[in-house]
Amino acid sequence: ELGNMTRVQEFILLGLSTSPETREVLFVVFLTLYLLTLLENALIVFLICSHAELHKPMYFFLGNLSCLEMCYVSVTMPSLLVGLWTGPYHVPFTACMTQLFFFIVLICTECALLASMACDRYVAICRPLHYPLLMRPQVCLGLAGTSWLGGLLVSVAKTTCIASLSYCGPNVLNQFFCDVSPLLNLSCTHVALTELVDFLSAIVIFCGTLLVALASYSVIGVTVFRMPSATARRKAFSTCASHLVVVGIFYSAALFIYCRPSRIRSMDLNKVLSVIYTVATPMCNPVIYCLRNKEVHAALLRTLRWT
Repeated sequence: ELGNMTRVQEFILLGLSTSPETREVLFVVFLTLYLLTLLENALIVFLICSHAELHKPMYFFLGNLSCLEMCYVSVTMPSLLVGLWTGPYHVPFTACMTQLFFFIVLICTECALLASMACDRYVAICRPLHYPLLMRPQVCLGLAGTSWLGGLLVSVAKTTCIASLSYCGPNVLNQFFCDVSPLLNLSCTHVALTELVDFLSAIVIFCGTLLVALASYSVIGVTVFRMPSATARRKAFSTCASHLVVVGIFYSAALFIYCRPSRIRSMDLNKVLSVIYTVATPMCNPVIYCLRNKEVHAALLRTLRWT
């Protein structure tokens, strides 16, 4: 019976809002946020590349994270803006799967990078004498390369499973981009294997990297509280606080959505949470990481004086 049904050739994205009056206001807001996010992250990458004093492991990972987030928002924000400008619109099947592929690559890579940054802070605080050796350039490049490669492999597996499903209609996605859960909800075939792949990859990527970050900060916390000087404790904590905030925001929203083996029904809530980690987090990360960073401030001031 399914063989006689026409395979869906395109999807309809409902977007963030269906109210014309609301869409106009939101379009201006999100376009401003998109441009601001690109500007902030591009500035961070420029400062790190152009100032020798920022050629350190921590800033190397920050530069990677900023590059990733410029790509990240450029995968999801254009479709969000198109939906706000035109209302619900049609997306070809191939384009939808392409967007899904890059989205999964980037979100998985971000998880791995956040875990790598937690390990960097662990070595810096708990094993400071061994820091130059343990976090030498080859190790940093290896961690970053593994993060990107891991995201690519997971995305290939997940996107292949989702693209191989049958979609016979309806073809309406209650989301502003092609995401995993809305697509699974539209499939007209048995999705147990795909849900299993999705769940296992979530366990490996999301939970695995989160456990690495939590383990690193547990040891950091013990080390900091054992420091005899209050000044040293404040300095050590200040280097980790920004990363903890980013990890908390990102994982809270992402784990709620993706670490489940079953289909998700409350799609309006999903859209709100998706905005947090696809729009708010990439925009806030440069501010959270660099607002109180004296080295970045000094590099920025020198750049402004040169211009």
